[in-house]
Amino acid sequence: MRIIDLSSPVNAAAYEPDPVKHEILSPREGALHMSAEMREHFGIEFDPTDLPEGEFLSLDRMSLTTHTGTHVDAPSHYGSRTTYGTGVPRHIDEMPLEWFHARGVVLDLTDQGTGAVGPAELEKAFSRIEYVPSPNEIVLLHTGADRRAGTPEYFTDFVGLDGDAVHMLLDLGVKVIGTDAFSLDAPFGNIIERYRETGDRSVLWPAHFAGREREYCQIERLAHLGDLPEPYGFLVSCFPVKITGAGAGWTRAVALVED
Repeated sequence: MRIIDLSSPVNAAAYEPDPVKHEILSPREGALHMSAEMREHFGIEFDPTDLPEGEFLSLDRMSLTTHTGTHVDAPSHYGSRTTYGTGVPRHIDEMPLEWFHARGVVLDLTDQGTGAVGPAELEKAFSRIEYVPSPNEIVLLHTGADRRAGTPEYFTDFVGLDGDAVHMLLDLGVKVIGTDAFSLDAPFGNIIERYRETGDRSVLWPAHFAGREREYCQIERLAHLGDLPEPYGFLVSCFPVKITGAGAGWTRAVALVED
């Protein structure tokens, strides 16, 4: 079994519209921190110089959104109410784990320009690989956008899905849709431009807002989908971090490929 990493890193040095803050305490600073914490919270005095080399453990403090790096969006990310079920969308910590360990299929959309594609383009992609996903399979969209990760263009130049394309996949029984782009929708600028031209509200984030009508999750900011040797016949494992009440959770997404 070969493991292919499909995840992009959380990197404070890379360009992000919502910057990541990463503070690293060295092992020496960790010793001083531990000593101070023991004194404050437990009333215990401990001299950090008693430790080997005067060092304890390093510590990382980070400030970032749950949509930084490869992450899974929960239904609660799409809105506060739904037209299905109880009317209240589930958070990321409430989603079934079996959704995130399943057979996968990757669709090649690298020939598409910036904007949103619909069912016709997905039909062509399925036809090229002579395969249609079965219920509960994870569909991954290989757009090639990950080549621009870490640059401003990563957030402005990519292809997403329109609402009809999302509903087409959900009609097949798909519960999780992934993309190597910043968003499953078209870029913000593209969406606003089309809305101003047409006045059509249906162009406003339809891939996300479809989740107000039907329950599904999406994985955004994947990477290395071009490294998959075959378009199907592999497993995807993308368990989201269990954050209580959150609309998304980071994941170390991987493909499991039999040699």
